Amino acid sequence: MPGRKPLSSSGPLLYGLSVFVRRMVRRLRWSFGNERWALCGSIDPLPELVVAHRSILIRKLEGTDLRLQSNKTASLGIAAPLVDGTILEPGETFSFWRLVGRPTAGRGFPPGLQLSFGRMVAMTGGGLCQMSNLLHWMVLHTPLEVTERHRHSFDPFPDYRRTVPFGTGATVFYNYLDLCFRNGTEQRFQVRVGLDDEYLTGEIRCEAPLPEVCRIEERDHRFVRRKGVVYRENRLWRVRMDPKTSRTIDETLIMENCVAVSYDADAVPGLKVEEED
Repeated sequence: MPGRKPLSSSGPLLYGLSVFVRRMVRRLRWSFGNERWALCGSIDPLPELVVAHRSILIRKLEGTDLRLQSNKTASLGIAAPLVDGTILEPGETFSFWRLVGRPTAGRGFPPGLQLSFGRMVAMTGGGLCQMSNLLHWMVLHTPLEVTERHRHSFDPFPDYRRTVPFGTGATVFYNYLDLCFRNGTEQRFQVRVGLDDEYLTGEIRCEAPLPEVCRIEERDHRFVRRKGVVYRENRLWRVRMDPKTSRTIDETLIMENCVAVSYDADAVPGLKVEEED
C-alpha cells in the first residue's frame, strides 16, 4: 500500500489550513503547556563566557538575488534585540519564536531568502534561520539541553566560508518549527546576539565557571555516490574536557548525518565524491 501523503502536499488551500492548525496548536502549548519560558532579559552580561561564535552575513549563493540577502540582514537586525540578553533561569526553556514573534511586513521584516520544499523562495522574514543556526551551534557547547530542533533533509548549497561542521543547522518556520533549549542546571545562563558590518555574532554566558568545557568534533565526513545520487555524510561528537588540564572526560556521539546533495557536487572545485556500489 503506498504511503499517505501529508495534508500539506494536497494544494495551497489545504497547505494553508495545515499551517493554521499547527500554529494554533503551538500557541495553545505556549499558553497551557508545562514549560516555563525564558522571557526576561538583561543588558548586563553575566560574568562567565561559555562560548562565542559568529557567522558571515552575506554568502555567495549561485542564482540568488543579493538584495534578498541584504534584506535578511535587516530581518536579523530586527530580531537580534528581541533575543539579546535573554536570561534562562534554572528550569526555564528558551523558544526562538516566543521571543522573536511572527515576522510580518507590518513589523518591518522585508522579504528574504527561505528554503521551501527544496527551493529558494522570497518570504517575509526569510533568513532568520541564520540566527537559529548560530544559537544551536553555541548551545551544543553548553550543558543546556536542546528540546526542539529541526533541520533540512538535504544539502542545499556548496560550502562558502564554512566555519562549523555540516549538519549542525536548526531551521525555523513560524511558529511550529522552533528552536528550543532548556536550562536544567542550577545557575542562570544568558544568550547574547548582535550584528556588526560583516557578521552575526553570539555568546552564551553564565554566572559561575563550569566544571567542564565542550568541544564539537566532526568525524567521517565525506561525499559518496550511491546509485547515481550524491550524499553527504558525517558524524558529530561532543568531547567534554577538564577546563584546567584539558584532559578528555568523555566523548559522546550526538549526530549522524546522511542527506542527498541538491547541487552538482562534481562541478564544485576541490570536492571529492567517493563511489560506492
